[in-house]
Amino acid sequence: MDTCPQFFRCHPNLDDGVNRNIVESEIEGGAFLEDLPARTMLQIQTQHRWYTVVHRGRGEAWIWGHPAFCPEPVLVRIEGSSWGGSMLKIGFVGRGMHLEFRHPSYRTPIVTSRILEIRQCEQDAPELMTAAYESHPTN
Repeated sequence: MDTCPQFFRCHPNLDDGVNRNIVESEIEGGAFLEDLPARTMLQIQTQHRWYTVVHRGRGEAWIWGHPAFCPEPVLVRIEGSSWGGSMLKIGFVGRGMHLEFRHPSYRTPIVTSRILEIRQCEQDAPELMTAAYESHPTN
């Protein structure tokens, strides 16, 4: 039985910068949303804001914390995280990266400033809140 963790092996066909970003994301940490149960609540601190995210499953989440885009909870599709360019780590929320999500009122994805910290709240989203929000249609 192999008990050693499987670490990322640099791919010879990828640019050194891409391989470096992938390794850094593994070191910095984060979470794939698909690995979290629905109703998991995350506090995400970026360089400029604090966001609250309530994971609904299948890439959907309620998010709030930005005064213009989401001052109140809005149902979005979390695309993943990037390093500020076009390469996206799909379904991942990663420290040191930029969260990208699709807002129903905007054509292009919203990209946050760099994520400094991600915290899973002790409890799931409150029953009352998720019951009300789960009745809204999805994107």
